[in-house]
Amino acid sequence: MIGIIFENFVFVYGLAMLFIYALLALLSNIGVRLFKKRSKYTDYSLLLDSPLTPGISVIAPAFNEGVTIISNVRSLLTLNYTRFEVIIINDGSTDDTLQKLIDEFEMVEVDFAYNERIITRPVRKFFKSTNSAYDKLLVIDKVNGKSKADASNAGINAAAFDYFLCTDVDCILEKDTLSRMIHPFLNEFQNKTKEVGEPCPECGYVHIVEDSTRVIASGATLRIANSSEVDEGVMVRVRPPSRYLPRFQEMEYIRAYVLGKMGWSMINAVPNVSGGLGLFDKEIAIKAGGYDHQSFAEDMDIVTRMCGYMLDNNLKYAIRYIPTTQCWTEGPPNMKVFSRQRTRWGRGLAEIITIHRHLLFNPRYKQLGLVVLPYNLLFEFLAPIIEALGLVSIIWLALTGQINWPYARILLLFVYLYSVMITTLALCWDQITYPYYKTTREVFGLTLMAFLEPFIYHPLIVFYALRGYWFFLIGKKTSWGNMQRQGFAPKKPN
Repeated sequence: MIGIIFENFVFVYGLAMLFIYALLALLSNIGVRLFKKRSKYTDYSLLLDSPLTPGISVIAPAFNEGVTIISNVRSLLTLNYTRFEVIIINDGSTDDTLQKLIDEFEMVEVDFAYNERIITRPVRKFFKSTNSAYDKLLVIDKVNGKSKADASNAGINAAAFDYFLCTDVDCILEKDTLSRMIHPFLNEFQNKTKEVGEPCPECGYVHIVEDSTRVIASGATLRIANSSEVDEGVMVRVRPPSRYLPRFQEMEYIRAYVLGKMGWSMINAVPNVSGGLGLFDKEIAIKAGGYDHQSFAEDMDIVTRMCGYMLDNNLKYAIRYIPTTQCWTEGPPNMKVFSRQRTRWGRGLAEIITIHRHLLFNPRYKQLGLVVLPYNLLFEFLAPIIEALGLVSIIWLALTGQINWPYARILLLFVYLYSVMITTLALCWDQITYPYYKTTREVFGLTLMAFLEPFIYHPLIVFYALRGYWFFLIGKKTSWGNMQRQGFAPKKPN
């Protein structure tokens, strides 16, 4: 009896997941096409000349990043935007990260009006350059906080502008990243007021009312930089990673951002804004408490709390995503680093579900309580558990001769081809947005990974997610660890 109930549950669960993926594919396609249509009539360069351009603080924590710190900071300083600053937080590095910054950018210790609105580990020193060419750069030296979140909070405290972009110091950003990511904020602002009703009989004018929807965060596609060519911190040639593990991650990232988050953005139900690239409203972030320095999913946590803050105060909000790739990051090159990353993500998801359980299925919290968190619980958190139980069930049924093999083969083939189709659609939407890969062979080679994913990559994702759940359950202490940077491939000579 229990076996029949479980089988029926898995069948309904699987159908629901297939439906959701199909819906996201449809919504993301609509979103991509709307974005391309609007982009034809959008002149992002206007932001470079306007005195009303919002200022943005670019915040990048750094821990033992001596191998790549100089080229990456130079890349951030050359962003094509009028009003911005770059804040590098040296989070207690034990290598030569801080000294390299001081030497390369001619920095000296300065007095700084630091307002600790979010409590962090102690900040020790502030550095500014004596060279006017680096006026936009501020370096903060602080005691290690054991997490990126603590360092990011220190950057938020020091930020001079109303918006902050949080990224990783190893990331390569497109030159137009700030102008593209601030655009959703400005677009909503332009639509804040609207004419309502007939002309007033007394004054003859149509009255204007305010639509108080406020964009609190925006994100963009992030992809793997391994094997791409970089020249002085500038991406000059995008290539799919040559090694299999980063290549699987590239495929996964494209699917997650272009299909997943673009789809969720269409119904204002974005589950999180990536920690590698996210633009936030500083006022709301601070009122929501900033990043949780104890969380292993700080990017999802801050978005959840910002949304919760807006809903608790009866304020309309929106989170927007754009499908263009604005950021490249170095993916884990080996299983040791990859396992640590995905175990941390699994543990972080378990924390999010636990900490914010009071929001689950709560109609007061609208999309957050009825769509975002339930989806995370049912189709992100529970999926690895159900898959593991399903595998055990299949093995048991096979050993006891209870499987209808002709039917099972058809069902498995359908699920397999459906997963390949979803990934292929994501890659197609990505190429429609912008053809980052220059040859058909590169696109075809990445598409082939979709056929291998269910047998090689996906089982690893499930295993490390379950490992993260287990570590959370037993309260095992884990550290963030340090990503072993190998640097980006330099531009090949002509």
